Amino acid sequence: MPQINRRLLLQGAALTPFIFDFVPQAFAAAGTSTKRPEFTVAVAALPPTLEPARELSNVGTRVTYSIFDTLIRRDFLGSPDGGGSQLKPHLATSWERVSASELIVKLRQGVKFHNGDELTAEDVVYTFRDGRLRGDKAQIPGGKPYFGILADVTAIDPYTVRFTTKVADVLLEQRLASWCSWIVNKRAYEQMGFDAYSRAPVATGPYRVVSHNQNDATVLEAFDDYFLGTPTARKVTFRAVPELAARVAGLVSNEFDLITNIPPDQVAIIGGYDDIDVRSVVLANAHVLVFDNHDKLLSDKRIRQALCFAIDRQKLVDTLWLGKAEVPASHNYPEYGQMFVEGRKLPFDPQKAKALLAEAGYKGEKIVYKTQSSYYTNALEAAQVLVEMWKAVGINATLQVVETSDQMKGNGAQIFNWSNSTRLPDPLGALWVAWGPGGEMQATDVWSPESRKVFTELGRALEAETDPAKRKALFVKMLDAWEDEAPGTILYQPFEAYAIKKSIEWRPTTFYFMDLRPDNLRFPQA
Repeated sequence: MPQINRRLLLQGAALTPFIFDFVPQAFAAAGTSTKRPEFTVAVAALPPTLEPARELSNVGTRVTYSIFDTLIRRDFLGSPDGGGSQLKPHLATSWERVSASELIVKLRQGVKFHNGDELTAEDVVYTFRDGRLRGDKAQIPGGKPYFGILADVTAIDPYTVRFTTKVADVLLEQRLASWCSWIVNKRAYEQMGFDAYSRAPVATGPYRVVSHNQNDATVLEAFDDYFLGTPTARKVTFRAVPELAARVAGLVSNEFDLITNIPPDQVAIIGGYDDIDVRSVVLANAHVLVFDNHDKLLSDKRIRQALCFAIDRQKLVDTLWLGKAEVPASHNYPEYGQMFVEGRKLPFDPQKAKALLAEAGYKGEKIVYKTQSSYYTNALEAAQVLVEMWKAVGINATLQVVETSDQMKGNGAQIFNWSNSTRLPDPLGALWVAWGPGGEMQATDVWSPESRKVFTELGRALEAETDPAKRKALFVKMLDAWEDEAPGTILYQPFEAYAIKKSIEWRPTTFYFMDLRPDNLRFPQA
């Protein structure tokens, strides 16, 4: 039996009209609920809320992905790397582009919510209504980067919905398959109210909520009326287990079936058990740093640029991730297809960093980097290496480890870590949603009004443009503006590994979505 090492123990779409008809393939029934196994997942953390558009964190979507469904589904597992971007019908059976700013969606009939209600156009209209995801007083401001572009959503008949956008939108279908687009039950939402619904939501997914406690566990049970077939587990429990050693011990002792957040240096060790398999992906997510340019010292962009030039990202990947993570070509990813900018590269030039510091008149003032120790895999280790890289070019950097996100991002934060997911396979789904006017960093005002104005104007133009060449040119200008202003910088795309009982069939995706639908979670025959 392999030994757990000391580190482990110490841790305690196109604009042409498109119609797509679909009849779901029947999946083999898993038998009666009493014969189906329970499935327990040990995670590093659980979300405070289960309202899917309110809870957009990595730890949140891991859970809510099996509670909710979208109209259109992105086929992540259609690609060997778990990052497919093709779209397929889901709660909708078909959709048709009437124009560049209008989409007609046909709903699947007979789909049931967890409370027995049938899904209708009223639920869809309610999900995307002004006041929930859209508007200045939206209940869920996080929906604005994704659906602020909507002009109207109307029911044509009980099973047909019209979406119209304020400008031509080439990404509307992808938006409906992505973040903030999970369909809620109108009757339950109105009866329960926002806060109660957020704790025990009613949706259409393969599993429904039994209980939720952020500090302990989220318990789900099979929804046997699920439209894609009978769920293969009768019960799913997401257990909060912050310490890696405890997660591994629980997996080895059969307390858990799957555990998350396996560091690269533990993959071979944990995978050495005969009955355990480690399955991994490089995420469509980048770990980033944020620089607060309202800080007196960091208000000089030359110092922020020097911080960027001093980082040897490949060394971080090679030493901390054993070469398994990737350094992207800036905020620019191959999954963008024709929008991907070839030849782009993140800078590493210590001499340039030193020159910028001298030009800025930097005199060794202290710069504090705050991080949480375990929210992101290798966050603390990366922070320790970064501080040394900055010291090597003359930056008086120091590290402060805090317990919560609020402490990390609160008053006096000069540098802190964050992550940006590629939530749509397009620049509007990564750089724009994270750093645009609807994103967290503009909302918290970490970069100057002048620079963000230029960036925002370019992003607005990109949203409304349909010509691929013109869109790409606008994207290049956005990248140039973001890199020059340096409100933050990218470190790498992390490697995410899961350890699971070898007999269980399950594949991860390049998102933190944990797909437990019948076609992706299968158990050995009894």
